[in-house]
Amino acid sequence: MSGYILSIDQGTTSSRAIIFDGDMKMAGSAQAEITQYYPQPGWVEHDATEIWLSVIDTVRKAIADAGIQAGDIAAIGITNQRETAVVWDRKSGTPLHRAIVWQDRRTAEMCESLKADGYEKLFSAKTGLLLDPYFSGTKLRWLLDNVDGLREKAETGDVCFGTIDSWLIYNLTGGRVHATDATNASRTLLYNIDDGAWDEELLGILGIPPAVLPEVRECADDFGRVDKALLGAELPILGVAGDQQAAAMGNACFEPGMMKSTYGTGCFALLNTGRDRVSSSNRMLTTIAYRLDGETTYALEGSIFIAGAAVQWLRDGLGIIGQASEAGVLAAKADPGQQVYIVPAFTGLGAPYWDPAARGAIFGLTRNSGPAEFARAVLESVAYQTLDLLVAMKKDWGVNQLETVLRVDGGMAASDWTMQCLADMTGNPVDRSAIRETTALGAAWLAGSKAGIWPGRREFAQAWACDHRFSPSMEETERQTKIIGWKNAVSRMISDASAG
Repeated sequence: MSGYILSIDQGTTSSRAIIFDGDMKMAGSAQAEITQYYPQPGWVEHDATEIWLSVIDTVRKAIADAGIQAGDIAAIGITNQRETAVVWDRKSGTPLHRAIVWQDRRTAEMCESLKADGYEKLFSAKTGLLLDPYFSGTKLRWLLDNVDGLREKAETGDVCFGTIDSWLIYNLTGGRVHATDATNASRTLLYNIDDGAWDEELLGILGIPPAVLPEVRECADDFGRVDKALLGAELPILGVAGDQQAAAMGNACFEPGMMKSTYGTGCFALLNTGRDRVSSSNRMLTTIAYRLDGETTYALEGSIFIAGAAVQWLRDGLGIIGQASEAGVLAAKADPGQQVYIVPAFTGLGAPYWDPAARGAIFGLTRNSGPAEFARAVLESVAYQTLDLLVAMKKDWGVNQLETVLRVDGGMAASDWTMQCLADMTGNPVDRSAIRETTALGAAWLAGSKAGIWPGRREFAQAWACDHRFSPSMEETERQTKIIGWKNAVSRMISDASAG
């Protein structure tokens, strides 16, 4: 059997397909941006059909780029933006509304109402999550309530609901498989992470018919075969994981206490807590890191909504850089005598604040503030937000367990300036993976190990390589001064609802 593995990485701003060879090296790739829709302030949508077409197009181009045939591929792994919600007709496969993206805040009022009714403790106890518009369960409820005829169709079993992985599996298999994996299921507010099943009580509270839900499988499992008409070969789909969990596996964070942080559109830090489900008292999330061989591994997660998206704002909104890679170069030119803070709460604040009503702001402007100071403030905001997560996790998990190196990946990890800033602000060493596409690698590892042609966990972890270690070098006095300024800036943006 050939050692080629196809990894599909469907993200918030683009779809990627990467071919890995038998040595776990990239052999071919393709990428396509997808359209972002903003129907109202705080609303974010994707065209599910565009996502599917972009995926199959990039898969074909990646195969061509690798110079192989589809039949040379042994297995497929899928990783995806996790909480984005899609509903489609079970028979025709037609989407019944645009996909509601994880960044979307339209269900904030619904979440507040559920909190007021005293439900947050119940949801948190069963799912490890908080009642926040971020998660897909309230998005599904909104769709059922607002799309004409959808609830009636759903109750008769004619509607499929899924996160992006389920949508892709359905289309790849020609509509034969409606399934998801444990990591994606754990992000819906509908899945009991202790029992490993959809929770009837939570479904009842949200008024969601069980018939719309996908079957939940392990991360390395049989998710069906690709329809031969699509690629010319019936390829097995053997691995599925949400993007942040896939990145943790791609960074070989298999042992309790290991931690990774991915810097893409948002920033997501995962701390492996092993078989122990650690309940957070600091508004972190308890989630499933992965389920393999009948065993569930848990993690603490902190989610920052805006990281790379703020760099896109510098590029597309302000026009002060031509491409994202210029941000670090420009930030290095900033006046050290100025301290500008940007709180990038464009769609609310994530962990540990969980304030959907907060909005972005800029503090500390002078007449001399310009593009370089804006660039530095944006990149520093990512480091400050990561520090917020680390402090909260440290309180939950224990200081000794967090004395570990932070493994990083994602687009922003390519910037030396940004990673040094991260090390300085957090006071922790930062290791950058030698393979930047660790999210795709994690999905590929799931599929390749399931197919029996890639190594198991221990051997894969031994093969993980560091590209560069960034060690803290900032004076502690300067660090603390900057952190105090950040905390002051954030405190001014917390909404009355969140503060109360």
